[in-house]
Amino acid sequence: MSLKTAEPGADRARRGTPAGRRSGLARLGPLPWIAPAVLLILLVVLWPVYEMVHTSFLRISTTGFVRGSAGFDKYTKLFDEPDFVPVLGWTLIWTVVVVVLTMVLSLALAQLFNQQFPGRRLTRWALIAPWAASVLMTAIGFKWMLDRTAGVLNTALTDLGIIDGPQDWLGDPGSAKPWMVLVAVFVSLPFTTYTILAGLQTVPAEVYEAAKVDGTGPWQTYRLITLPLLRPALLVGLVINLINVFNSFPVIWGMTQGGPNSGTATSTVFAFQLMNTDIGESAAMSVINFGLVVVMVLLFLKVSRWNEGEN
Repeated sequence: MSLKTAEPGADRARRGTPAGRRSGLARLGPLPWIAPAVLLILLVVLWPVYEMVHTSFLRISTTGFVRGSAGFDKYTKLFDEPDFVPVLGWTLIWTVVVVVLTMVLSLALAQLFNQQFPGRRLTRWALIAPWAASVLMTAIGFKWMLDRTAGVLNTALTDLGIIDGPQDWLGDPGSAKPWMVLVAVFVSLPFTTYTILAGLQTVPAEVYEAAKVDGTGPWQTYRLITLPLLRPALLVGLVINLINVFNSFPVIWGMTQGGPNSGTATSTVFAFQLMNTDIGESAAMSVINFGLVVVMVLLFLKVSRWNEGEN
């Protein structure tokens, strides 16, 4: 008995698919599928970045009319701003403090929510509330709470005899900054907690059972098993928080608008403040912000060895 192998051309003819069309589509590979995403990135990300950089080299009036090229004058003017260095310093402190507190508290909450206890579902739902609400609305709500004349906090502390009279919590950078950090952590907890919780729930129970059989203690199990297996979730939470907190605008603008003057402004808010006086200088500040975010994320991924698990 002999078996005949059908020729590729005859097989294509039976299926009714032209050889030329198939080979043409095959040459394109995944391009037809990823083309919409690539086009969206070009329109939403790369084109605004190009316009931002281009604008930083122009002389533009406050009404939006281009008056010609400015060269590097806008960057020179920006670096000469008396608030430039303090703003960058506060931005660094703001980002580090908020991200560290968010990650530590989220890790603790994720561990808690991963346990079985009465009311666990209700507490999980409660954690979503800051996430579901608008960040700007949350910031304004805290601003009203801290208001000097009608704020709930001043009323409660005065009635309890803790303070002698109403305090202007947001009127001084020294007292406003801790409250801004608190609100930023508050609105960042839900996403980070659920990201870490999802990572915890992917850890196989058999791994813990094997560690228990080997006589590994709770701390050793957590350090040698839980944390390494949580690494992808922790890295995602860290990167997202670094970008979001560094670029945070609603929390600061909703509570203090960066004031008094630029005393509580981060670099993002400072760029918005500059727009009222010099659009080109504001664009230059935005370019520096973009560069700092890119460098910060690349350095973090390199230090954390993002692809280590794939090698």
